[in-house]
Amino acid sequence: MKQLVKPFVLTALAVAIVGCSKPEPYPVSEVEPTEERDRMAYALGSSVGTFVATNLTNQEEAEFVLDRQLVIAGFVDSLKAESKISQEDAEALLTQMQEMVVEQRQQVIGGKAQAEGEAYLAENAKKEGVMVTESGLQYEVISAAPDDAPKPVATDIVEVHYEGTLIDGEVFDSSFERGEPAVFPLNRVIAGWTEGVQLMGVGSKYRFVIPANLAYGEREVGGGMIPPNSTLIFEVELLDIVEQEEAEMPAAEVQSEGN
Repeated sequence: MKQLVKPFVLTALAVAIVGCSKPEPYPVSEVEPTEERDRMAYALGSSVGTFVATNLTNQEEAEFVLDRQLVIAGFVDSLKAESKISQEDAEALLTQMQEMVVEQRQQVIGGKAQAEGEAYLAENAKKEGVMVTESGLQYEVISAAPDDAPKPVATDIVEVHYEGTLIDGEVFDSSFERGEPAVFPLNRVIAGWTEGVQLMGVGSKYRFVIPANLAYGEREVGGGMIPPNSTLIFEVELLDIVEQEEAEMPAAEVQSEGN
């Protein structure tokens, strides 16, 4: 229950800090506190407010809007031990709210991502050099490997450098930026990767455009960094096929369907 209660309580405090369009009946600090404990108190509220600002934004992106005055009232009433609803009712309502927000994000944000992704895939497929597999995976060769270069199979462990972006160009993960390649079993990542990397010879670099059904589908990944139904773009450089006994396999952002 802690994970459900925390967003609700933090949302209330953040709103109290930010304020609303109506006259604010609760105190808001106008100057930076100077005494150490006052600064500690303010820091607690500030950190909470930052957390909840993100929470509220995520809800409102999905067109799930709460009456902020009631959020504040619930927070203040609870501080005074005068809550108008029982803890049991609060827990049930918070569980219901969480389920509704997830569903609404899938419908609103996921629906938009699905439509934009389909349009992007249709345009990208027309570009010279872009190949489309039977599954709908799109790829183009940035730099080719020698003809005799080995290619991995699904059960192999591969070493790769990669960068993943949304269709708007926003980077959500990059081993290039980390300065360290990733090593993982090819059959434990998203389907678009499993299929696509098997097309590559060691030493080649490809660009993949992966439809949502070959990526994370309706799931929202990375705390909203990858919205539901997102089409993903990866530039992948296949560095090596790693011997099983030599492989070290840290968790990779390019997760399997079960992760």
